[in-house]
Amino acid sequence: MATAIYPGSFDPITLGHLNIIKRAARIFDEVVVCVMINSGKHTPLFNIDERVELIRRTVARFPNVKVDSSADLLANYARRYEKPVIVKGLRAISDFEYEFQMALINKKLNHDLETLFLAASEKYTYLSSTIVKELGKYGADLSEFVPKEILADVQERTKERR
Repeated sequence: MATAIYPGSFDPITLGHLNIIKRAARIFDEVVVCVMINSGKHTPLFNIDERVELIRRTVARFPNVKVDSSADLLANYARRYEKPVIVKGLRAISDFEYEFQMALINKKLNHDLETLFLAASEKYTYLSSTIVKELGKYGADLSEFVPKEILADVQERTKERR
């Protein structure tokens, strides 16, 4: 059985992320949403444990989706699974360039690792966690951008950061 690993910083998880999770859950027997540390992002809205908890609440309705976190390289983390497949959502050409490079590096580090790219749903091509955080700073309504299960958490945390 191939296991899909959907890695990201998910700070916070958005409806775009959730769309990729739903679609991956229809393709794979098991999907692991893995909160990874992104060294390029220095001031997270939520710490790792909080992000894991928020994602667990969001994906609770999907029996084949679990949530984990890792400080390892993705290629090393994936060795925990028998037939790992990395799932990445692509919003634009710029995403492809970066994600293609990462897929090649991961394959070089772990020869058993494959990457599957899913095109973002057109209604989420503009959406990112960064945009959610920026909108939240200004008190914008975030209900069209983050899952309802965590909307209050995200609004409260962005309010605290204003």
